[in-house]
Amino acid sequence: MRRKVDISVSTDPVSEYQQIIEYAKEMQGVADLLHCDIMNENFVPKNTYDFNLLNNINRNSLIMLDVHLMVNEPMLDIPKYIEAGANIVTVHYEAFEDKDNLVKTIDYIKRNNTLAGISFNPATPFKEVKSYMFNCDVVLIMGVVPGRSGQSLIPEMFDRVKEVYQFREENNLKFKIEFDGGVNVENAQKLIDNGCDILVSGSYVYKSADRVKAIETLKGE
Repeated sequence: MRRKVDISVSTDPVSEYQQIIEYAKEMQGVADLLHCDIMNENFVPKNTYDFNLLNNINRNSLIMLDVHLMVNEPMLDIPKYIEAGANIVTVHYEAFEDKDNLVKTIDYIKRNNTLAGISFNPATPFKEVKSYMFNCDVVLIMGVVPGRSGQSLIPEMFDRVKEVYQFREENNLKFKIEFDGGVNVENAQKLIDNGCDILVSGSYVYKSADRVKAIETLKGE
């Protein structure tokens, strides 16, 4: 039986605030989620937007908001992202020097009726992160170094998807496996076959002449 996959279209390739809102409206009912890449130049060398724009997106569309915080000290603003309408809030393992704060942050997100995700960079060994996945709703695997749109997927990350999938199955866990970075029609099916439940697409969908068809193609339809 063919595995179902959701597509979370990324805001990262979109440069202007109003264009992001228009993109969200266009993707409503087409994509499953809007992947909101939040960067503030302290975790990655790029600055995007914050909870204020997220609030405007939420007020102007009904698309589910998949918030990916590529920031240090994410807990400073997480309450504002939840209030702005985030459906998923994902934080980076590497953003926490004190891992007890990572545990507390995941717990806080869940207690506030929001799905909690953990993400980790390609250079971070899976064995360092897996013990923090037991209370997560989403595990976001980075297929590229975060911070730059349009990169090619790092081939070793196919095996990482398998590793996370096997860990989930062996421990009877329920989190969704999400993949972000370099997703396109050439690699989507392999990612799905290896265990992905959600594929993040930035440039591939945004730059397509037919975005609806591009999403259908990623899903294998």
